[in-house]
Amino acid sequence: MNDVVYAAHLTAPHGSQPLLHEQWEFAFCLLGSGEYSLGGQTLSFGKGDMVAVPPCTPHCSLTDKGLKIIQVFMNQPTLWIKDPCVVHGDGSPHLQAAFEGALYHYRSDRPAKAHLLNAYGGLIVCYLAAFHSGQTISPVVLEMEGDIRAHFADPAYELDAHLRALPFNYDYLRKLFQREMGVTPLQYLNNLRLYTAAEALLNAEGTAGSVTEIARMCGFREPLYFSRMFKKKYGLSPTHYAAAGKRPYP
Repeated sequence: MNDVVYAAHLTAPHGSQPLLHEQWEFAFCLLGSGEYSLGGQTLSFGKGDMVAVPPCTPHCSLTDKGLKIIQVFMNQPTLWIKDPCVVHGDGSPHLQAAFEGALYHYRSDRPAKAHLLNAYGGLIVCYLAAFHSGQTISPVVLEMEGDIRAHFADPAYELDAHLRALPFNYDYLRKLFQREMGVTPLQYLNNLRLYTAAEALLNAEGTAGSVTEIARMCGFREPLYFSRMFKKKYGLSPTHYAAAGKRPYP
């Protein structure tokens, strides 16, 4: 969820050769202007604007020589938007700061940088969701998301039971949630639990006891299952993640 997998600072045009990525592409324009060509659609952008391109969308860019952008690629952003779009800058420095933060931490050698990249990815996605003028999230998906956020820390929480209690077909709800949020309800729940645990570990003592306590506090019944899930997402065990996060920047 909002996992930044690549970030780069580009100062040259992409060229006219079509590109296609497996991840969402987000580009923030620092200087200059240009266009993204996506078949019959053209997205024009300038300084302070952000372009968002969904996965597996062939595109090329036509830009001036003075173009400077920050490019960020993300897996599973929590977006209901399915089409390429441009968000025009509002004159504030906050969106640029989110892109610069993602780029800085992507380039860093800090072992626990995945947590910070996830946070900056979330800021970029939230900005797009707040200022995009297209489709909104459906009420039933908002209700599902709200229930998950209200109960994710409870190990006894049964997501399936909540979904089956709603007056809609179970499979329809799962597909609708995935279409609008980019992940299934279960993936959303697990990502939220792991993200919360990662944040707590950075503020804990890093002992085995605190890891067990944090696992249960974030909704995991079994500490060993939590450790496997955590390492799969962040590349480090919870204990090593907590220790690495307390090291000073190189």
